[in-house]
Amino acid sequence: MKSEIGKIIIGQDKVVDSLLVSIFTGGHCLLVGVPGLAKTLMINTLSRALGLKYSRIQFTPDLMPSDIIGTEILDESRKFKFVKGSVFSNIVLADEINRTPPKTQAALLEAMMEKSVTVSGVSYKLDEPFFVLATQNPIEQEGTYPLPEAQLDRFMFNVKLDYPTFEEELAIVKTTTVDKAEEIKVVLTADEILNYQRVIRRLPVPDNVYRYAVSLVAKTRVSADDAHPYAKKYISWGAGPRASQYLIMGAKTNAALAGKYSPDIEDVKAVAIEVLRHRIVRNYYAEAEGISTDSIIKELLDK
Repeated sequence: MKSEIGKIIIGQDKVVDSLLVSIFTGGHCLLVGVPGLAKTLMINTLSRALGLKYSRIQFTPDLMPSDIIGTEILDESRKFKFVKGSVFSNIVLADEINRTPPKTQAALLEAMMEKSVTVSGVSYKLDEPFFVLATQNPIEQEGTYPLPEAQLDRFMFNVKLDYPTFEEELAIVKTTTVDKAEEIKVVLTADEILNYQRVIRRLPVPDNVYRYAVSLVAKTRVSADDAHPYAKKYISWGAGPRASQYLIMGAKTNAALAGKYSPDIEDVKAVAIEVLRHRIVRNYYAEAEGISTDSIIKELLDK
């Protein structure tokens, strides 16, 4: 799988790993990175390697909910007919999701949770597997509508994209400035992915791993008895129960991709930063002292 994606995408191994874990878990990803880091190309390549239907929605201030989920039109026989929107795909790239008003954001996020959309009282099931990758530009904040914490919580992972290294960028320039197109082979089908998702859910988890995941999330809650001193100092709001669920599911998938039959504490740690990054709200002291969310999570993982 990674070798096929690597034909097109150079570097970004950690991001590709996170996307694969998210897909096999059945979760959604929020990707944060500056423009030009191949976010769209990465998802397009991934959908081709997985043999899945792909659509891209460019979020703008004038985008309406009907542009995403679809609308009813009057056909030749004067009857209303539902025309499906872009959300009826296996992989949906929601480009710059924070550039559209909350009403349109909510339409997509409802589809993410329910795996269906409702138009004029009729419910339409979405194709499975269904995976949303939303992107945000961390630089430009003018004219944006930041996602509320409750809506951010619906994303399994918050993945940060960094600039490529010098050697990676050199390889990117060499491969993209010649007249040669790489062919991507289909590695998996939609049915096989659904089967893998079911198998991963059946993986047994030791009790100490459950306890570690729940206690890690509890450490972020300032009002909890077992809150970490670092959290009490720098966090205003901690993560909810959905974080514990995603830690265990992410650990299961991480273990399965590594060829293990059961996850351990190291698998929980491997997905912890991406799971908790967008579920923790820093307080004034953290912002004033330049303490990042990632450094807070690393401190909790070390203790």
